[in-house]
Amino acid sequence: MEPAWMSEWWTYRLEDFLLFSPRVYWRMFESANAAFWPLHLLTLAAGLAIVLLVLRRPRRHGLWIALVLAALFAFVGWSLLWSRYAAINWAIAYVAPAFGLQALLLAIGGAARGGLAFDRRDIAGRLGLLIAVAGLVVYPLLPPLFGRPWASAEVFGIAPDPTAIAALGVLLAASGGLVPLLLAIPLLWLLLSGLTLHAMGDPQAWLPLLAAATIFAALTLRRIAR
Repeated sequence: MEPAWMSEWWTYRLEDFLLFSPRVYWRMFESANAAFWPLHLLTLAAGLAIVLLVLRRPRRHGLWIALVLAALFAFVGWSLLWSRYAAINWAIAYVAPAFGLQALLLAIGGAARGGLAFDRRDIAGRLGLLIAVAGLVVYPLLPPLFGRPWASAEVFGIAPDPTAIAALGVLLAASGGLVPLLLAIPLLWLLLSGLTLHAMGDPQAWLPLLAAATIFAALTLRRIAR
């Protein structure tokens, strides 16, 4: 005879596994923003510099882009995921190291001979730059649209969602053997974030999921065009 929990597991909903309330979740971003302001200005400037480097492609642009993204992933993984998010969701303690791994892979890809080059100018590459700009510019403007205070804004280089979205957009314009690996962790994060927001009943849940779906579509379009 099966134990009761085995016969009833399918009755659980996604929100039944949520370990925190929406208020606690958004308060986490308010706390991070208060602690790190005005670092936001520097991270946003870094993001805009990355976009300009992709467009202008000066000498060793791949190295500089990779190193800046690596530093930001490492910072977000430590300052928000490990130091704050893991305090309200124990599972994030196992996810935060993935951002450190992403930082390491970016540094290796940028430093390796014949490593990353942001030289793609196909439709997917152009779409990627639009996605990157959306992560940089649109995400910080979302709180009033969803009835939240400005203090809870998610900013590139401070919060994981816009950091992952902008990085994925930039990587769509990249070529190099490590690019498929570099796409995996940010994509998985967006799926996790979207499901978490959906479990909270937050209307913003569709944004990270839409970003992930758009990246998948762009990659599929690139394969078809070959």
